Amino acid sequence: MPPAQPVVQRHLALNIAPEEFARRRRQLMKMAGEDAVVLIAAAPERMRNADAAWPYRQDSDFHYLSGFPEPDAVLALLPGRQHGEMVLFCRERDPERERWHGEFTGTERAVSGYGMDDAFPIEDIDDILPGMIEGRGRVYCHFGREPQFDAQLLGWMRRLRQLRGGGVVPKEFVALGHLLHDLRLYKSRAEMKVMRASAAVAAEAHVAAMAMARAGRHEYEVEAELLRVMRSHGAVPAFPPIVAGGVNACTMHYQANRAPLKQGDLLLIDAGAEVECYASDISRSFPVDGRFSREQRALYEIVLTAQQAAIDEVQPGRSYSTAHDVAVHVITEGLCALGLLKTDPADAIAHASYKRFFPAKTSHWLGLDVHDVGDYRVDGEPRMLEPGMVLTVEPGIYIAPDDLSVPEAWRGIGIRIEDDVAVTRDGNEVLTAEVPKLPEELEALLAAR
Repeated sequence: MPPAQPVVQRHLALNIAPEEFARRRRQLMKMAGEDAVVLIAAAPERMRNADAAWPYRQDSDFHYLSGFPEPDAVLALLPGRQHGEMVLFCRERDPERERWHGEFTGTERAVSGYGMDDAFPIEDIDDILPGMIEGRGRVYCHFGREPQFDAQLLGWMRRLRQLRGGGVVPKEFVALGHLLHDLRLYKSRAEMKVMRASAAVAAEAHVAAMAMARAGRHEYEVEAELLRVMRSHGAVPAFPPIVAGGVNACTMHYQANRAPLKQGDLLLIDAGAEVECYASDISRSFPVDGRFSREQRALYEIVLTAQQAAIDEVQPGRSYSTAHDVAVHVITEGLCALGLLKTDPADAIAHASYKRFFPAKTSHWLGLDVHDVGDYRVDGEPRMLEPGMVLTVEPGIYIAPDDLSVPEAWRGIGIRIEDDVAVTRDGNEVLTAEVPKLPEELEALLAAR
């Protein structure tokens, strides 16, 4: 693993330039058309309980188009508007509020720092924005995502109808995701740099967690080590980490992280970092005491072989579904060879009987969201992979502890191996390759604890 300091330096140097956010806004306006308006609200602050708020995280689409990090903001894109096409409504500077909540960006810096053509106080949006919408034919928005913003938008429409007698109000509401999410699927060079930094932080966290995971410690202690490394680099977890010892690994989205680690068990860790809103997502499974049992290693090698074969299929021009299809074949053949599936591989695939041990898909898109946006099928067919796409590859085998159809030695074993893979012009790049996964590498690392 590289030392900690270079990861931090890479992270701090990777802010995406305002010009790239402006380019995204222009591209979206071109797709929307001259008679459209695009409206998108920042994520609201959300309360955890009583008067304690959750840590703020910007809406992914709002971040993609603006890079603006605050709540109480609305972005309006108005193609062809003479006085500026890119308008942000945001909180104005207020010394009294800032004394409690910290410094706000304000309208002046929204223009100078975030490349907006114009900015207005959010308190004035009801007076200003309806006039900007007037005469437009379509509104692109995320209708149904935030009820408060939906109500506000409908209020603007009612006011326009009442004031003008109808005829100038947009006649069509269009789902913004149809245009925007296809843009987000293709990562730019700047985005890839941030995603590599996110992967590097997560990789260091996984290796640190492996080094301290021992019998007698608890899953939450391993989780704490993951979080320590991420926060030491200014990152946050991309999702609540899964730290699942023994039979807990058979629960796909295990969240409790409370159990003690036991001698002879495997530990499955599924955790990713978020850097500048971009996520990584890594899973590793390893023996708590440093040595695989015969059954654990047999299943582990099947999953590893399936993952390596699936990664090989992440190539431009290949179907998105090919990686999963290959993983299914490898895992099914392995389970049949071990006698855990009492049929031949072709029959097990035809009747989907392998799903008892491999119920999940092998991949999902990755980016600003862990399960990132983007269609998996186009015109009813699996999407073809193209350079700039990033996806996970994460086959697994999960044998329930109460599955009496298999011998007892196999029961309660859950294994998942996951890496983040970018499609390149010539093949692929495994962003998370720094985390060991070969059995020999894992046992050597664990022996050095």
